[in-house]
Amino acid sequence: MYFIGVTTGRSSIRTVFPRWADELGLGDVPLVGIDLPPHAPAADYRRAVEFIAADPLSLGALVTTHKIDLYLACRDLFDEVDPLAELMGEVSSLSKRDGRLVAHAKDPISSGLAIDAFLPAGYWARTGAAAFLMGAGGSAIAISWYLSRPERGADRPSRIVVSNRGAGRLDTVVRVHTELGTDIEVRTVPTPEPGDNDAVLAGLPAGSLVVNATGLGKDAPGSPLADTARWPADAIAWDLNYRGELVFLDQARAAGVRLEDGWVYFLHGWTQVIAEVFGVPIPTSGPRFEELGRIASAARR
Repeated sequence: MYFIGVTTGRSSIRTVFPRWADELGLGDVPLVGIDLPPHAPAADYRRAVEFIAADPLSLGALVTTHKIDLYLACRDLFDEVDPLAELMGEVSSLSKRDGRLVAHAKDPISSGLAIDAFLPAGYWARTGAAAFLMGAGGSAIAISWYLSRPERGADRPSRIVVSNRGAGRLDTVVRVHTELGTDIEVRTVPTPEPGDNDAVLAGLPAGSLVVNATGLGKDAPGSPLADTARWPADAIAWDLNYRGELVFLDQARAAGVRLEDGWVYFLHGWTQVIAEVFGVPIPTSGPRFEELGRIASAARR
């Protein structure tokens, strides 16, 4: 199995995966990292995907950071694309079925499972809080989809704000929610200048969820916010990263707001993809999932 990312050698999965493989009975299966810089040339993505498709020993891959870029570069190489991947315009998992290469978007599922692990049912209806997603990559689009689903009824943010330095990614957010017919406010904000995210943050209602989905703090240094940014009362800071400098969480800690890192998201993200690639059932809660979490925590770097 392959892991397509930026700094895959630093990820806890390198020590966790062999232990999970033993626990799940996957056999002697190595996890091989493929490191590419953010927004790598399309030819690099195609070369990696073409190899996985052609190699009979390659079972699939998890994709992080490059989800949208890889999808755009390789769409014609996939024999099948699941409906969520088609809607989101991203791929987080590659697997093979009867020799066919299948692209999946697992972020909408794994991000929702992570959110439900730290926000109680009824939170949005009770607080009237908003969600502010900084970064408009695959993870942010998936989170906005999950939080805006009509079946959640009144338990949805009062509004969802998605910011990004460039407008191109924000166009994808607009397209997704237009196709969905989303019936709550989803606002996109270009934030090319330092301080732009701070201005959005200052206007959020109490209790709002503030998400660092930029990769800053892991794939690149820094934070999308300034140290002087004013946080709303009772805010929740969720960094999708669990490793790296985590400057965003340091800022949130100094502001006295609640902190959540990306560890549970990491667990769900990987177990969802492993289940798909190897065709094994992995529950999303209960004793079996908790045991996998315990194994991962023990091996965490």
